[in-house]
Amino acid sequence: MMKMMKMMKMKKCSFDYDDTVNNRESVQQFVMELIRTGWEVWIVTSRYNTKGALLNGWHWIEDQNNKLFELTDKLGIKRENIVFTNHADKIDYLRGKGFAFHVDDSFDELMKIRESDDECYPICVDYFAWEEDLRENFNL
Repeated sequence: MMKMMKMMKMKKCSFDYDDTVNNRESVQQFVMELIRTGWEVWIVTSRYNTKGALLNGWHWIEDQNNKLFELTDKLGIKRENIVFTNHADKIDYLRGKGFAFHVDDSFDELMKIRESDDECYPICVDYFAWEEDLRENFNL
């Protein structure tokens, strides 16, 4: 109960990009609502950043990341709030930074967040009531 009460005070959350924000209209609408109501929304993606990809000779990633920036700009997510983990575990970035929740489609990423000592609440976008769960638990 105490953990949930602490989370309710936070106004910072994160979303995975691929198969979460990029192709789900309901998630995009939810993100824009959060931003309108004062939430600080972040994208934390396992993707490689463009610089790292180019160093590895993966030139196609630059175009993919430009498409990410195009959509996140449209949604109102600040570019400085986009984190490329370069395939590191997302909890390694999220831990200790005050994120109230993280929405993702990766069971592995969500379990690592859940099993950590961090207060970030993991929620699976494939769970039929993901949005209802967040609205109820965070008074949205």
